[in-house]
Amino acid sequence: MSDKNREGKRTARERLAVEREREKARERRRRTLIVSSAVVGVLGLAAVVGVIAANSGGGGDTSGPVVVPKGATGKDGLVIPVGKDNAPSTLTVWEDFRCPGCKMFEDTYRSTIHELTDSGKLKVEYRFATLIDGNMGGSGSLHAANAAACAQETGKFPAYHDVLFEKQPAETDDAFADDGTLIDLAGEVQGLATDAFRACVDDGTHNSWVAKSNQAFQDAELRGTPTVLLNGKDVYGDQSNPLTPAKLKQQVDAAAADRG
Repeated sequence: MSDKNREGKRTARERLAVEREREKARERRRRTLIVSSAVVGVLGLAAVVGVIAANSGGGGDTSGPVVVPKGATGKDGLVIPVGKDNAPSTLTVWEDFRCPGCKMFEDTYRSTIHELTDSGKLKVEYRFATLIDGNMGGSGSLHAANAAACAQETGKFPAYHDVLFEKQPAETDDAFADDGTLIDLAGEVQGLATDAFRACVDDGTHNSWVAKSNQAFQDAELRGTPTVLLNGKDVYGDQSNPLTPAKLKQQVDAAAADRG
């Protein structure tokens, strides 16, 4: 065999060996990628489970008896009233303590509503839903509404209601699921952070009442929260004629003048 032929065969063997090594390397990379993807998938699942666990808020048991807060009115005692019973106008407000739109409503109308209730011209009927818990996961809407009902037991509802909206966390942050947070916020209302209030919050005393209120909201097929009715008429959802604090005051003043 000529040297030229031997050299050609050796070169061919070398090329084949190199190609085999390349193929082995590709196969090792492929196996590594599969294993890495599996690990990432497991870690991702663990992260999702962690988020769900974090948002569970330690649970929100609504299987207990329905305990109506002291002073609640309306059908099944699902309304927390603020203002004089004989006020010429009634404002019904459906809210969720985790709802950003509800916070916007409260921040915009709070001072006007206080002025009108203090003057005896307006009674407000607060009702609660837990939509954000259902949409975003967690139990902050439920826990906050229970805490608000606990504040109603001691006559501190209006001030604590305002604090909850003033301190509302981001919609995706289920901070209100932590009863400790709700109890800490009670410290901003003079005389509220009592042992009785703490026990009421920790025990979820009014959880089933909140669940019943949310069911009433669902049954009423309302458009969402906040839903605001003045003397039974939806005054907040009409974007072609949006409500303003001045318009609300004007309509309530007019009703008071009509009554004489």
